[in-house]
This record gives sequence, structure tokens and C-alpha cells, in this order.
Amino acid sequence: MAGIVGVHGIGKYNYYVAAGNSATGAAEAMRLKWDRYLQAALGGEGRAYFSEVAYFSHLLHDGRPKEGPQAFAAMQGSAHQVLVDWARNMGLGERFTGALKLFTGWLLARLDSRSAAFASLFAPEVAAYLTDPARRERCQEAVRDTIRKHSPRVVIAHSLGSVVAYETLWANPDLEVDLLITLGSPLGMRNVVFERLLPAPINGLGSRPAGVKRWVNIADKDDIAAIPPDLCGSFTGVDVEELVNLDWIDFHTAEKYLGCPALDPHLRPFLP
Repeated sequence: MAGIVGVHGIGKYNYYVAAGNSATGAAEAMRLKWDRYLQAALGGEGRAYFSEVAYFSHLLHDGRPKEGPQAFAAMQGSAHQVLVDWARNMGLGERFTGALKLFTGWLLARLDSRSAAFASLFAPEVAAYLTDPARRERCQEAVRDTIRKHSPRVVIAHSLGSVVAYETLWANPDLEVDLLITLGSPLGMRNVVFERLLPAPINGLGSRPAGVKRWVNIADKDDIAAIPPDLCGSFTGVDVEELVNLDWIDFHTAEKYLGCPALDPHLRPFLP
């Protein structure tokens, strides 16, 4: 079976570099991995589940991203703001009134290593997508073209990819899918993602894209990207919410989500 299109999340620029700066090569490398990850959830013989993983990470970067403290020193103002607003969703730094850059330094000194590593990927990529209209459009075009090429019955979108997929499906109502599965989604994150969505929420609510027949959202209870973990309070048309416990450390990776048993009952009707 190859009736699923994937949409990846943050931190996947390394696939592009490893493939010799080839988006096609990066997409194929991710597809092979995602097939193996999903096999863990579905069992049985190995097979090709994904037609393709829509790849867009290279469109959010001008070169190899910096890592560690250098990553934060190089952040643009929009990324600092995303980091601050993300931290407020985490309940950190609500009373801090200093300059934005000073706050990020104060905050990062107080984060544990897993949160700091996540933030170094999340803030710049989310900011690049949501605040740069040209990059946003190109990312959506990559996802649109992949879905249009394969006409999948299922789209599985992880992390930032759930935001790109949501907006792409809204922008292209001719794209019809039977099932949208969002994994570790920040779609409902206030002051970071939710208010910046296109189309904008109406009366405090977004809604399921018109071409999507069924929407399942799965989030780990400790996932610091999925705040809040449930989307029903922010969106109409979410048919199922699954709160899972993947791993107290490895709480956001595609590997853990795609290998999660919670996927099985939703995908099983689409398997031959």
C-alpha cells in the first residue's frame, strides 16, 4: 500500500544536506524511515506505506542552521518572539519585563537540555514559516504538489508539518483526503501559531479544511510542541483526540508518534 502522504516537522534540514542539497533525495530518505516507523505501529510484513513525504525544510533555511548557543545568538527578532511566546505557553517567564533578547538568554539558562534543543529548532523554523509570506507560500506549494501528485486517501502531518498541511488544504479546496492525522501538533498554540493561521480563526475557532472528511489528532501528554495537546477547544471538525504517553524524554519525534499503537485503528480501514 502506498496511499499515504506524510508532511514532516521541524529539524529536517539535515536530510537535505545529506542528500547533496536535494529536496527529492531528502524526501525519499524520509519516506524510507517513515515506512519503518509506521511498521512498528501496524505490524505484519514490511511494505511501502507512504507514497512520499512532502519535503520543505530547505525552504525555511538559507544555509546549515547553527546549533547550541550560537543558534540563539543568531536568532532573528521574530524567532526570539516565538521563543518568548512558546515559553509563556509553558508557564515560564510571565513576569519578565526585560528586553526580548535578554529574556531569551534568561529563559534558555533555565530550560533542561531537551527543551533547549527543541527550542533551537522550533523557534527559528516556526518564525520563518509564519512571518515570511514568500517562504510560507513555497512550503505550501511543496505540500500541495505532493498531495496533488499522489491523490492520497490519508495525510499524516507531524509537528510544524501539521500547520503547513492545514493551511495548504484550506488554500486548495480541490485537494480531498479521507483522513488527516495530526501528530504532536502546535496548531492550537496561542500567541505563537493559532492567531497567525490562514484562514484566520473565526470567533476563536478554526475548522477542519473542507476537503478533509475525517480529522484525528494524536498528542503526547508531555509534548512541549503540542500545547494544548487537544485541539477540540480550538477547532471544529476534529473527530478524534488521542492523548498518548510516548516517552518522557523522547516526546516529540516522528519515530515515536508513527510507532504509536494509537495509529492502528485509524489507519487499518485504509490498508488492503
